[in-house]
Order: sequence, then structure tokens, then C-alpha cells
Amino acid sequence: MPNKSSMIDFPGVRDHIGRNVRLATIVRLRWIAVAGQLLTLGFVHFWLGFDLPLAYCMALVALSAWLNVFLVIQFPPRHRLTAPFAATLLTYDMLQLAVLLYFTGGIGNPFVMLIVAPCIVSAATLPVVYTAAMCALTLLATYGLTYEYWPMPWYDGIRFELPLLYKTAILTSVGTGLLFVAFYVRRLAHEGREMSAALAATELILAREQKLHALDGLAAAAAHELGTPLSTIYLIARELQRDLGPDHRHAEDLALLQSQSDRCREILRKLTRTPDAQDPMHQSVSIIEVLSDAASPYRELGKKLDISGSPVEGAQGQAAAEPVGLRQPGLHYGLGNIIENAVDFAKSQVDITARWDGTKVTVEIVDDGPGFKPDLIDSIGDPYVTSRGAGSGKASKAASGLGLGFFIAKTLLERSGAFVELENRKAPATGAKVRLTWPRDAFAVPDGWRAHNVAARQAAE
Repeated sequence: MPNKSSMIDFPGVRDHIGRNVRLATIVRLRWIAVAGQLLTLGFVHFWLGFDLPLAYCMALVALSAWLNVFLVIQFPPRHRLTAPFAATLLTYDMLQLAVLLYFTGGIGNPFVMLIVAPCIVSAATLPVVYTAAMCALTLLATYGLTYEYWPMPWYDGIRFELPLLYKTAILTSVGTGLLFVAFYVRRLAHEGREMSAALAATELILAREQKLHALDGLAAAAAHELGTPLSTIYLIARELQRDLGPDHRHAEDLALLQSQSDRCREILRKLTRTPDAQDPMHQSVSIIEVLSDAASPYRELGKKLDISGSPVEGAQGQAAAEPVGLRQPGLHYGLGNIIENAVDFAKSQVDITARWDGTKVTVEIVDDGPGFKPDLIDSIGDPYVTSRGAGSGKASKAASGLGLGFFIAKTLLERSGAFVELENRKAPATGAKVRLTWPRDAFAVPDGWRAHNVAARQAAE
């Protein structure tokens, strides 16, 4: 049986994104930088009247503008940049701003913090090696601006000069801010990509299930096409049997042909039954039946599986009745994944217990294995988080602990209305405990559903 915990092996789910940055994004950000630099230079030079090396500064801004024009002409807007190319463009943006700062006061320029912007973009989109190199280069450039720069544009006859200690404090502020923000943004971007990949894997599983359901439609179409020739065969066989009489040597063959034609027609009637005309006895299942069905593939793996259920003490009347709801493939898949992991890591036994009352239904899946790692138990359920070492079952050969498979299972269970809790058993016992809690209404069969399906089934037949 395939291991549900190894969903990480789906093609394309966790491929590294080597072309993660669109050219249009880089170009758009640079146009914003060009506009901001032009406005700032114009305001300082013409409005405030400060003397700037305007020719050098405007040449740097024009260089960025012409670079954008070149990129737009050379590449289509949706072009995806390779990591080295994107890193080169971002490095240019950082160096262009560093040179602009060099001509306008160095590290004392109030806009010096903008030098970290290209590194932040790199942290969010590029591999760590490029980000690390860009951060190092940015810190080196900032260090150079601490000692080498043109004087800050200021009023005539006054030289604005910050003390070295204060400039060193600004350098420290830029460095710590760069490292903190880059790490924080990279972590958020990484988690976002992991979550997107995990959701893509979930959608892939659901898409495969939908393809299986689509076979019902193909079967119905085939049944419709086969109905006419089967009716013709049946009628010809009946006419031949009547004309040849019961004593003819082919009478038995004709009778067999009629009976098999009847059987085929009955099969076709079942295939052409409408989707909402499902068998109520099959589609409505109790909580114990759901757990038994989900656990059945894992009973032959050498571990004892004990399934039990009962109402909560004190529950009476309808509250004590076993919950019965519609069959849900997502619920079945999620329970099966958790039970598989429990069996894989259990030493000898897995206990599955259901309890219910008038307001909620609770299922606990408990194994006697090593349990969850305490330092990771709060993170389990996030995609690609592995909490336990290799187990003893077949699942451990493909994936150690709970990873993407558990994320998918948790997602499907939460869609069914479940609240998922994880904990370790209390000493001296060892093992993991997964508690699933649904509102009682999650297992309620809609009013009139059974009668509607019985009527639809009878009409189809």
C-alpha cells in the first residue's frame, strides 16, 4: 500500500523555484526608485536650495532609467529571471544607491536605510547564497560610506558633519536592521512557499479523487450506448427461441443468451443510476464504521488495533445514540493517514476510541510508540515538519515522522469540521495521542436525504 506520508514525492510539489522573480517586478520596483530619487533630488536642490552635485546624481538616475528601457526592449514582460541574473540586477540597484549616497553625504544621509531594500527582495526570492553575498556587499558598501563620501548638502558656509561615534552607531543600526529584516522576510517567504507547495499537493490528491469520480460519468455514457444493442440481442434471442421451439438443439443456448442479456441490462441500470440516487445503506455510516473502514488496511501490519466506542457517561436518549452521517472520502483519508502513522510508530498496539454526547463527537488515536518530540509538538501540522524518528513499519522507509502527509490529513479533517489536538501520553506510559473533536451536527444526515435517495433509486430501477 502506498505511504500517505510521502506526499513530498509528488512531482513539482517541492521543486526549488529557480526562476522565481518576474522581470516586470524588478523593472517596476526600479521605476519607483527612479521616480523617488528624481523627486528627492529636485526637492533638495530646487526647493530647499541646497547645492548638490546634480550632474553626477542625475547621471546615476538616468543610468537606472536606461537600464529599465533596455530590459523592457530585450525581454518580454513575463520573462522569469534566473537566480544569478536577478542577483546581478539587485546588486546593481544597491551599488547605484550606494554611489548616490556617496555624492550626498554618505552614511549621514537620512535615506541610507534604503540601501537594504535590494537585500530584502533577494531574501524573499533568491537562494540563500545570493542573499548572503548581497548582504555582505551591502555591509561593505555601508562601511565605506562611513569614512568616504562627499559632504552632506547643507547651508552655505556651514559643513554638516556627524561625529564618528554617531556614524558608527548608524552603521551598526543598518547592519543589524539588514540582518534581522532579511532573516525575517526570508523565513516568511519560505513558510509561504512551503504552504503553497503543501496545498498544491492536497489539491493534487483531491484532483485524483475527482478523476476517479469522473469515471462514474464515463460508465454511465458507456451504459447508455450499450443499452440499445443489448436490447436488440435480447429480442432476437427471444424470437429465435419462440420460432425454434423448446425441443430444438439450440434451445438451451438461446435461453442462456437471454439470461445473460438480462444480467447485462441490470448492470447497466445500476451504472446509469443518477449520482444522487445512491444506496442509503452504503452512503450513511456510523462513527464506528468510519473508524473500522479507515483502519482496515493496517490490521495486517503486525500491530494490534483496538476500536471501541460508547456514549459519554450520563448521555441519554438521542444524545446516547451512535452518530450516523454521510460517507466523506476526505474524512476517511484523513483518519487513515493518522492511523497509519500510529501503526507505523507503535510498538505493539494502537487504541482507537470514540465518545459522543448530544453536542460533540470525540475520537482518540493512541499508540505505545516513542511519542512526539516535545520541542516540535506545537509545530506538527505545518507542512514538512517531521516530529518523530523512523518507525518500525513500511511508512518509515519513505518518510521519517509526520510531514506533508499529516498536513494533508489535518487539512481534510478540519474541512470535515474536526478540531485536531496532539499530545504525548502521561508517564509512565509512552506514545502519542491524537484527539479529534467534531460538533455532533457534523455527522447528522440531512432531513429527507434517506427518503429522497430511496425514491430516486426506485425510480432509476
